[in-house]
Amino acid sequence: MMRTRPLKVALLGCGVVGSEVARIMTTHADDLTARIGAPVELAGVAVRRPDRVREGIDPALVTTDATALVKRGDIDVVVEVIGGIEPARSLITTAFEHGASVVSANKALLAQDGAALHAAAGEHGKDLYYEAAVAGAIPLIRPLRESLAGDKINRVMGIVNGTTNFILDKMDSTGAGYQEALDEATALGYAEADPTADVEGFDAAAKAAILAGIAFHTRVRLDDVYREGMTEVTAADFASAKEMGCTIKLLAICERAADGASVTARVHPAMIPLSHPLASVRGAYNAVFVESDAAGQLMFYGPGAGGSPTASAVLGDLVAVCRNRIGGATGPGESAYAALPVSPMGDVVTRYHISLDVADKPGVLAQVATVFAEHGVSIDTVRQQGKDGEASLVVVTHRASDAALTGTVEALRKLDTVRGVASIMRVEGE
Repeated sequence: MMRTRPLKVALLGCGVVGSEVARIMTTHADDLTARIGAPVELAGVAVRRPDRVREGIDPALVTTDATALVKRGDIDVVVEVIGGIEPARSLITTAFEHGASVVSANKALLAQDGAALHAAAGEHGKDLYYEAAVAGAIPLIRPLRESLAGDKINRVMGIVNGTTNFILDKMDSTGAGYQEALDEATALGYAEADPTADVEGFDAAAKAAILAGIAFHTRVRLDDVYREGMTEVTAADFASAKEMGCTIKLLAICERAADGASVTARVHPAMIPLSHPLASVRGAYNAVFVESDAAGQLMFYGPGAGGSPTASAVLGDLVAVCRNRIGGATGPGESAYAALPVSPMGDVVTRYHISLDVADKPGVLAQVATVFAEHGVSIDTVRQQGKDGEASLVVVTHRASDAALTGTVEALRKLDTVRGVASIMRVEGE
């Protein structure tokens, strides 16, 4: 039987995403009613600038007092799309205290305080959903915590930031330098005026923390995620990658240790073989590759940002939360029973591509090889080119720990024959 009393929704934020959420709620109202089993009513919209014209939104619903809106008591669901830590955190906890469930797209807050927010939701018997916080329109969180709930996930590796993928793809396909590709991304609206959060990996690191926590049933905070930006990636790095049959992507990698006793979470540029599915992800698209015991290898692909794609994920959560509300139930909360330790980056084992500037004279290769051997790092291939007393030496290792590689590089820098370390890049996806 269809419930006639509408479920009331408070919208916090009405920017690119929030305005799309409001538009879809209005234009798809009949479909949403049929899918939920009750009408959904936009009961209030909290904004910072109330005088701005917002097409399709009744001005009477607009308020600058977000706290009063979430305290009303008749609100069933609060949709938070303002971002940042405060006031979002306080507003979400206040919403729980006053009887509302919450749908959020706030990756930074969830990566930092997800455990506390889940605890607050559980204390008050409310839902906290956040599909839109990780990969825009791509259904990822729900498959990880529901569809794959009976499986053991070993690795989650993906491209979770469209801005950086656009830049790296442009560098790869046109030979452009980093700054030139960034300028184009900015002109097209893919990059913010201040792109630091994207290009330095902060955005991807927050998403990695959320994904690792869900995949491994372990609390992983933003501070647990190793982060390395992509601003130092050069056209020469892409040339080297192509010689290896690879391309370069900024990857978020969450993986369980081989013995299952710990996990790691990291974000950094890496070479991946052109044969790997992630290598073909172009432009501003996102993709996440999941490896599990029973299901094997799965890939989720699609637009990872933008008003409409992100709003699609928000509305999906809204439908689920409203259904739970009608049924008097709540969906999955935090699952952190495994409580696995998060290992430091030094324990991570992978392959490396190292480019050295060296003196072009006999014995250099032997010296370099000795240093690698002394630090327990096995060499896979070596390529040397020399001219006019100077040379470049490119070394690709077998799998080695980050700590061992770091010690190797420090020792190489002390050799008189090594003029400098031009670049170091990890090789993933093999």
